[in-house]
Amino acid sequence: MSNDISQSLQQSVLEAADKGTALKIVGGNSKAFYGRETEGEILNIAGHSGILNYEPTELVVTARAGTTLAELEQTLADNNQMLPFEPPRFGETATVGGTVATNFSGPRRPYAGAVRDHVLGVKIINGKGEILHFGGEVMKNVAGYDLTRLMAGAMGSLGILLEVSFKVIPVPQKEITLYRNCSIDTAIQTMNDWAARPYPITASVFDGHNLYMRFGGSENAVEAARKKFGGDELNDSIDYWQRIKEHQHGFFDDDTPLWRLSVAPASKPFDLPGKTLLDWGGAQRWYKGEAAQEIIRRTAREAGGHAVMFRDGDRSQPFQPLEPVIMRLHKNLKQAMDPKNIFNPGRLYAKF
Repeated sequence: MSNDISQSLQQSVLEAADKGTALKIVGGNSKAFYGRETEGEILNIAGHSGILNYEPTELVVTARAGTTLAELEQTLADNNQMLPFEPPRFGETATVGGTVATNFSGPRRPYAGAVRDHVLGVKIINGKGEILHFGGEVMKNVAGYDLTRLMAGAMGSLGILLEVSFKVIPVPQKEITLYRNCSIDTAIQTMNDWAARPYPITASVFDGHNLYMRFGGSENAVEAARKKFGGDELNDSIDYWQRIKEHQHGFFDDDTPLWRLSVAPASKPFDLPGKTLLDWGGAQRWYKGEAAQEIIRRTAREAGGHAVMFRDGDRSQPFQPLEPVIMRLHKNLKQAMDPKNIFNPGRLYAKF
């Protein structure tokens, strides 16, 4: 379904800016658990939907921000194509705008790139009520201060997304998942060793018992990887990675606070009480446990990364505190894009 409500959204922003009214931007609301709690008048963008331009031969698609991921991905699948970053939905109402705002990527991310790597252009409404375009529909349009990519992960704090253009890729000719039982140390070593080899890895996870490696590409390339890696082939490969991506795997079952630690892939296992699942070849580590926030963040820093309280925990400071210089840059950007601080105030950090 295609529907353009950009003029209505623009008018709402103009009125909010004039009155200094905070706006809580909502799409499919499938990721409301993420980030800090924010208050404000609800501005629903879910009605701003529809795929505007899709050229399979050009490997590019443009859709309004309220378009559901389900609709977009089905359209691509009908043409044997896909979004490279394999985004999780966390609900069938998930939208294009929410995917970009959170910068959520799935198992394919370390081998194909993140959301921000495949956003070619955006159309937004800034805090002054102006409708602006950044980027375009080809990779060459990236130049200067890249506001297109800055929208990825901004959690709606810089503007209201109206349209997004993505680079897409063909579905692999063949894809299989191989697995074998091993220790966490062996899993980390194997994932890092294989990342440096010329085999078509598209996902790798260690769930505490087994190491799972997914290979996708040409028939010959996949068969070469199968012979070299060994192990057993997983029969329900598609279902397995769907459960990993959507947090339907048994690891995610309970409501223990869930942390996401982004670290150097070869980092040693963490000495934290609880459970850990390794994704992204060891670079993304999901941790469930009751360790203190300070200890979790210190562990991530020592491993060359940072930690985010993903869900089911204290939402007062879910993201890694920023250094003063970086915080000042964030504030300056926020001031330029949203001078009245009306967009999702406090969703990222308490200070903006």
